[in-house]
Amino acid sequence: MFKKVLIANRGEIALRVVRACRELGIPSVVAYSEADRDSLAVRFADEAICIGPAQSTKSYLSTPAIITAALVTGSDGLHPGYGFLSENPYVAEICEHVGITFIGPRPAVIEKMSDKTVARRLMKEAGLPVTPGADGALINLDAAKRVAAGIGYPVMLKALAGGGGRGIRIIENEDILETTYPLARAEAEKAFASGDLYLEKYIVKPRHIEVQILADNYGNVIYLGERDCSIQRRYQKIMEEAPAPNLSQELRERIGRTAVQGAKYIGYTNAGTIEFLLSANGDFYFMEMNTRIQVEHGVTEEVSGVDLVKWQILIAAGESLTLTQKDVKIQGHAIECRVNAEDPVNNFRPDAGKVNLFIPPGGPGIRVDTHLYSGYSVPPYYDSLLAKIIAKGSTREEAVARLERALHETVVSGVKTTIPFQQKILTDSEYRSGQVFLDFVERKMASGLNL
Repeated sequence: MFKKVLIANRGEIALRVVRACRELGIPSVVAYSEADRDSLAVRFADEAICIGPAQSTKSYLSTPAIITAALVTGSDGLHPGYGFLSENPYVAEICEHVGITFIGPRPAVIEKMSDKTVARRLMKEAGLPVTPGADGALINLDAAKRVAAGIGYPVMLKALAGGGGRGIRIIENEDILETTYPLARAEAEKAFASGDLYLEKYIVKPRHIEVQILADNYGNVIYLGERDCSIQRRYQKIMEEAPAPNLSQELRERIGRTAVQGAKYIGYTNAGTIEFLLSANGDFYFMEMNTRIQVEHGVTEEVSGVDLVKWQILIAAGESLTLTQKDVKIQGHAIECRVNAEDPVNNFRPDAGKVNLFIPPGGPGIRVDTHLYSGYSVPPYYDSLLAKIIAKGSTREEAVARLERALHETVVSGVKTTIPFQQKILTDSEYRSGQVFLDFVERKMASGLNL
């Protein structure tokens, strides 16, 4: 087992890992920026070390700062959380060279899955269905036109190095492709330091279904059900739930087995998520793989009873899975709201400032993962996530009712949040029916229903 784990992240996920380490009896060290000096993760960790100023490029995205912090504190494990450097193969490789265990998959696997065209090729080799599209990065606009003409419009133009739903454009016809291609290339270069683009068929009325897997170093791979992440705005997830509503048991098992098949083919280890697009007729296609813990891992934990973060650490420490696929029992239903510091009335403009009062919800079936407290100052430098409110019920209907209650109880004064927006989603008849596609939020807003 590890002597000490450095947590190279911030916010609620840093606190989540601190708690997992404490339950496992492992001392934790939080690497923090100057802006996060008063965070709960810093307060609750066994140790904390400042790694730089508020700017993420000089702190949480600084590989030298992170590695130095681990070495200085004598940490032999490094947990990257999500975002920042969590899917950076270079960091994982340096950890190997200096004798630190990166709590995640091997560098080569991270590198392969971070390249969308390589990931598509490997998953296709593994026998997974993939959406028709380019086999590699597009050389130029003419190449994009040829691919689009071959598979038919509409298509999705994506930044090859993109992630988290960023760098995606829906293209309806060739004229739009001509005007969009140079803009998308320039934006990708600015956002991801790579202007490479690729293109694939756009599936009309899809659902975003992802499968949580765990894989140890001895060839054992299991899946822990699926999540539906179709409630999105501009490809950013707003709410997630597990299990996905309105799927047959046969389809659930087929998607899960397919994800395990892909993970085994690439020799994956640790926790990971394989994401699919599910069409209205029940066909599903590999989209991408996230080689880290997901923001929404909590809904899977609630319905499976499996602590994913603890298993990340145990697997990285060399432990084998004690669970088999037969041991995995999905019980009840869980729904998560991502409470962000954003103003829905003003086009979801990020908000920052002092939280004068924070009262979290409670009661049966409610879990709150947050780094928030009364008096906390929300910094303007990072992702706007404040809290994840998760409601579990024996049925989806009960989970929805409990989440409604929880959002009604939650008090966050001093900054704007997305709670009013999510409360409206919960009352929508389409949402209540579970018949929700990826266009749900944008379509409702465009129709003037003012979600």
